[in-house]
Amino acid sequence: MAIASKMLGFSSPDYPMPSAAPLLLPLAAIAGVLLDRLLGEPRRWHPLVGFGRLGGWMEGVLRRGAPGHPLGNRLRGLVAWLLLVAPPVALVWLACAALPWPAALALHILLLWFALGAQSLADHARAIAAPLAAGDLVAARRAVGCIVSRDTSSLSADDTAKAAVESVLENGSDAVFGALFWFALLGGPGALAFRLANTLDAMWGYKDARRIHFGWAAARLDDLLGLAPARLTALTYALLGSPRRALACWRAQAPAWGSPNAGPVMAAGAGSLGVCLGGAAIYHGQVEQRPDLGCGAAPAAADIGRAMALVQRGVWLWLGLILAAGLVWGVVHA
Repeated sequence: MAIASKMLGFSSPDYPMPSAAPLLLPLAAIAGVLLDRLLGEPRRWHPLVGFGRLGGWMEGVLRRGAPGHPLGNRLRGLVAWLLLVAPPVALVWLACAALPWPAALALHILLLWFALGAQSLADHARAIAAPLAAGDLVAARRAVGCIVSRDTSSLSADDTAKAAVESVLENGSDAVFGALFWFALLGGPGALAFRLANTLDAMWGYKDARRIHFGWAAARLDDLLGLAPARLTALTYALLGSPRRALACWRAQAPAWGSPNAGPVMAAGAGSLGVCLGGAAIYHGQVEQRPDLGCGAAPAAADIGRAMALVQRGVWLWLGLILAAGLVWGVVHA
């Protein structure tokens, strides 16, 4: 809270620190979430589209071979990551520190709105659940294909619902709680850094021949930045559903999952909802047998909405905790 307060520009002599300074960052978090709820993600001229194109160009310039030399391409991938993430984060950090606090506060809010994807996730979830509930499996497959990397052309209704619930739970951590966590620690620049790192992991963090070495740094750095928020997300899912069942699934099943962060998140979320996730899935033409997560029956269309409701309740819980932390900080340092 102290670091983020300094970054809001409160030290400016022209704009002295207001008495409610400890509450400004929590209020900015609430405003950013409401802005995301109201506007969602930009439908045109999204900055991440340009960022993704720049990332593709950077890969083309720096990567050598596919997969290329293990050490050489790992170092090139790290350099590419630093060149893409460090300058914009440093720029907004300096801007937040230099601007008078009203302008800095507005910038923090805009940065959180940019980093959040809660409303977009809800829109995608509804686009899958509605046709699936109506029996339109083709439309549901097409919609789930927009948010998962597996082959969706031959999914059954149960598998379509399973893919959607898995994506909602995992993206709750990646697109929502991770951004809120880093915003609470470092304000808008922290949320921006997390979103850019997560985007590069989505572009480069695959273990195919092209990216297994070049994307190594992006994948590891995303794991590192997501380490704490993923576990807090898993705990949130547990607290807001069935805690005993969620914690048992987390403890028993998460270590077997390939991703160190997705495992706890999806195991706890599946246990909280009382559904069974994981199992066979087709990636790039190959069947991958994944460990089972959760317990109970396979998810149905209604469980997609239940998963999204779990994420949304978690957002309000986190905002309440961030606000409470600001109040405590203000009382202690009054």
